[in-house]
Order: sequence, then C-alpha cells, then structure tokens
Amino acid sequence: MRKLCLFIACSLDGYIAAPNENLDFLKIVEKEGEDYGYQAFTSSVDTIIIGRKTYDWVRREIGTEHYDNGDREVYVITRTERAPIGKTLFYTGELSSLIRRLKSEQGKNIYCDGGAEVIHELLKIDLVDELIISIVPILLGNGIRLFKDGRPKQQLKLIKTKAFDTGLVQVQYKRE
Repeated sequence: MRKLCLFIACSLDGYIAAPNENLDFLKIVEKEGEDYGYQAFTSSVDTIIIGRKTYDWVRREIGTEHYDNGDREVYVITRTERAPIGKTLFYTGELSSLIRRLKSEQGKNIYCDGGAEVIHELLKIDLVDELIISIVPILLGNGIRLFKDGRPKQQLKLIKTKAFDTGLVQVQYKRE
C-alpha cells in the first residue's frame, strides 16, 4: 500500500513560515549542491497533496513548472472549484476520502507538501505514515506552526536522523 509522507522544513521552535508567510529563514541553510535528500525523496512519489495557500505561494515564488511538469498528479486542497491545470487538480471534496482512495491505488508514495492546515487535518484523521522534518537552526518566535493543537496523540518510531554542516538536522519518523 502507498504511504503518505510529509517532507517539510521548520525552525527549531516549530514554525514552517515566519509572519506574512515569509520563508526567508530557509536561506540560512542553502548550500550549493545540497538538497537535503529532496530529489531522492521526490523520486519515490508520484502524487502530491498541497493546500491552496502553499500552492499559490510556490507558483508565485518558484513558478508553475514546480508542479506542472507532467511527472506527478497534484491535488490542491481548496474550497473553491477550479478547472485543472495540466495534471494539477483542485480538490474540494472530503480529504480523508481522497487520501484513502489514493492509498488504495497502485503507484508510488504520496507527498504532502503542506501547508499547515492540510497537515493538521491529515494528522487529525491519522493518515500520515511518515514524517521527514528538516530543522533549521533558528528560533523564529512566531509565524505559522507546523503542528497545531487539537489533534490526537500519535506514537512515532524514529527511522533515522542526519546532521548537516549547515546546522540543519533532519529527522525521519514513521507511524507505529
């Protein structure tokens, strides 16, 4: 069965973005030739789940080719119906139904690329199988939290940790 995997970076104090959706703090760990396992991870997935705000930010800051490259199906979780763009579908239905259907189908793993609202909902319904979290060595103090309150307790098992010379530490857990 396919796994739903979260691959995300956050500050040491647990923020995935500073106020105003600012991601400039990620630049402190940028290093030429280092992708922190992102390319290897994305080669293991063929489907992406992403919240609409995160999708809009990526399209604005990185460009449409990041998602609309034809290699993967992309489901943008949104409340507003929109026509598909290439393999990008705008999904307005029940999130749990979508994930259960995708997990039951043949294919590679499913990548949850954020944002905080989608992650929160997936954790509430216990559908995240693996978490790969890159911890950036900075305390932001406020912003958008990776983990919100109001979800059930979940026991995780450590798969691996890796420290990089930039100070970034990556932890990988799976659901028990």
